[in-house]
Amino acid sequence: MTSEGELDIPHALTEILPRGEIVRMILLISEPTDVYEQAAWSRMAAEQFLSGYSEVDTIYDKKS
Repeated sequence: MTSEGELDIPHALTEILPRGEIVRMILLISEPTDVYEQAAWSRMAAEQFLSGYSEVDTIYDKKS
């Protein structure tokens, strides 16, 4: 990452990427070691997961 918050892609990689096409990237980051940071990541993941949950999904929660 640059100081401006941009990804710095090595020139050798940019040479082989298709020009004018959409490219998907997967970024791997280090796992947080700080307890508070781990808790924050866990909260954010749960919030993001549950944000896609709808009331209509409650039909799957009921036992037959």
